[in-house]
Amino acid sequence: MGFFKDMLAMFKKRELSFIECIKESEEVYSFLFEKAEDFTWQAGQYGLITISHKKIKNRTKPFSLASDPTENVMRITTRIGKEPSEYKNAMLELQPGMKVGMQGPVGSFTLQDDSPSLLIAGGIGITPFRSIFKQIEADKNGGSKPIQLLYLDSNKSFLFKEELDEIASKTSISVAYLDSRDDLHEAIDKFTTLNKNNGKYFIAGPKSMVSSISSFLLNHNISKKNIKKDAFFGY
Repeated sequence: MGFFKDMLAMFKKRELSFIECIKESEEVYSFLFEKAEDFTWQAGQYGLITISHKKIKNRTKPFSLASDPTENVMRITTRIGKEPSEYKNAMLELQPGMKVGMQGPVGSFTLQDDSPSLLIAGGIGITPFRSIFKQIEADKNGGSKPIQLLYLDSNKSFLFKEELDEIASKTSISVAYLDSRDDLHEAIDKFTTLNKNNGKYFIAGPKSMVSSISSFLLNHNISKKNIKKDAFFGY
């Protein structure tokens, strides 16, 4: 059913008007767009963003929506290094009022039940979890089951840390900031020991990290159906 809903959503095309770019850290930028009243999504979903102001080879890329539907803007956040791709150069050239195209939103990387949930973010993979946190804050409901975020960042930059901590302080969410894979594995072990397959596991980040953590969970007898993945290809 989710597949067909995503296929239908892909036919929903709209234009988004650019508002501003915010430099979050040395190589991370957030792009804010106007949000039409009829535009909504589920926290954790992503959209396909198409560059339209200049001709480039690959004009469309997927981005997790880092804002939740109750915010007044649609936000995407991405890493842009010292030698950006043609696509990301075009994003940096956006000026207020310029348009991009969007298809979607799509995806099932969403909290849908009241199971204990472990959210595992690697670096820029925090973006869908910011949306999920903001939705929980807006609903004023952390749920009766525990929600834990493990945020791995070897550079210790921890995007959105102030926001995440503030939301966690008002809800039942707990957050752990980690800078080593060993610490991450130890924290995952604690959660799986307590919850096993009664829990849901969400992993977002670079493809290699998502694959590695997924394998780690499977090797600890966590069922594949309880693992949701959001891999960032070429982020």
